[in-house]
Amino acid sequence: MPQLYPVAGAKIYLGPAITVVPDDADIDATDFASVSFTEIKGWQTMGAIGDAATLISEDVISSGRTLKAKGTRNAGSMQNNFIILPNDPGQIALIAAESTDYNYPFKIAFDDAPPAKVSPVTVTIATPGVFTWTAHGLTDGTPIKFSTTGALPTGITAGTTYYVVGSTANTFSVAATPGGSAIATSGTQNGTHTATTVPTGTVKYFYAIVMTAQENGGGANTARLLQGNVEINSPVITVAPIGGA
Repeated sequence: MPQLYPVAGAKIYLGPAITVVPDDADIDATDFASVSFTEIKGWQTMGAIGDAATLISEDVISSGRTLKAKGTRNAGSMQNNFIILPNDPGQIALIAAESTDYNYPFKIAFDDAPPAKVSPVTVTIATPGVFTWTAHGLTDGTPIKFSTTGALPTGITAGTTYYVVGSTANTFSVAATPGGSAIATSGTQNGTHTATTVPTGTVKYFYAIVMTAQENGGGANTARLLQGNVEINSPVITVAPIGGA
């Protein structure tokens, strides 16, 4: 059955200026992992993003035909509107970005996270601690939390989000950060432990130039809006949802 993916619930974020945009082949999600993003709140209208090819055409007299080919690719001019929030740090940063010639990293997080996976697990007391969950299907980097009817071993705290590392078909370890060092477990444990994934929705990353930070007008019954249009200056990197059932 087809599924709709609403825009409602999506959030947009802006990072600090950069001086050089990496080449297309070198850009991936890891380039944005350490960026300190600020949400631009009050997002009212989301513009289009994604590649479109430039049309090249030549009219050939002898054949009476226009020949066409694809030229360069353009990731789009994203036209956004925001409800005016004068004290919002994200809107303040967007307005400041318009006054510069720099590129800025952007992040869009969609509200399409799948349901969580839940299962009883066991864990070893070892360096690192190894969790067993038969046919878990989790990939490295999946966010996960633990709960227990008793006590978890030292090194693992109930309710804290960890990240899967060293996953195999039936086992995995966890780290405090994505791709970090696997955590060692010690002490004693008891009770039944339960693992619950913390699913994430689709995330898109890109670099862009902020072109406008204008206030839209209108009639008496029209709310003032901040128009924040950006010219996307890189491929749009899409990170698919993870951690779902």
